[in-house]
Amino acid sequence: MSLEILTSASLSPVKHGFFTRKGGASSGVFSGLNCGMGSSDQKEMVTINRERVAAAMDVDTLARVHQVHSADVVVVDGPQGDAEEADAMVTNVPGVALSILTADCQPVLFADREASVIGAAHAGWRGALDGVLTNTVEAMLGLGAKRKNIQAVIGPTISQRAYEVGPEFLDEFLSNDGENNRFFIRGEGDRYLFDLPAFGLHCLRLAGVELAEWTHHCTYSDPDRFFSYRRATHKKEADYGRLISVIRL
Repeated sequence: MSLEILTSASLSPVKHGFFTRKGGASSGVFSGLNCGMGSSDQKEMVTINRERVAAAMDVDTLARVHQVHSADVVVVDGPQGDAEEADAMVTNVPGVALSILTADCQPVLFADREASVIGAAHAGWRGALDGVLTNTVEAMLGLGAKRKNIQAVIGPTISQRAYEVGPEFLDEFLSNDGENNRFFIRGEGDRYLFDLPAFGLHCLRLAGVELAEWTHHCTYSDPDRFFSYRRATHKKEADYGRLISVIRL
């Protein structure tokens, strides 16, 4: 089965892709293109999957970070050693492919085509609230990008209808900014439904990104195409696969 790669005209002609789970070598709960080295999947299968992604992006290796739900950004200016702890990367080096793993969190790809500067961020609720998207934009500016020329696309992520949270979650967002209540609607009992991609778009616009969009793919609601941490938890599965999103100059 061939790989399925979602793209956005907003980032073209910069080579990029939000990869679905289709076309991979993994099996079981990881069936498909699981690219998570930190999962309990067979390492040789994950390696095969990552090699298929690299080939699709016309590169030998994929730059990566050890994602920890932080707001930290790494500048990639050449071959990597061990992956650093961070949740975003930027580069202006041709041929460097930035890769981000997600399984409900937001994968966000950035490009300033005029300056030839790109970025990739893993933005769950914690990282987004703490500023990972703003920090990615600032790191791109440090490489010569211009704020008005940066475009950003949020790939497959969990949608509001599937993201139930408790009152303490809402309180954390309201303590940051009282107007964040716009990203929540009432659920059953004391529960709320949180709109992660809408919050991500809000963060991007606060960072000065004028063209920002979401692909409108929900990871939770489409098990044939996407891995989902929350869906796996609800099904009481032992583990879950990780989706990969990549951009390169």
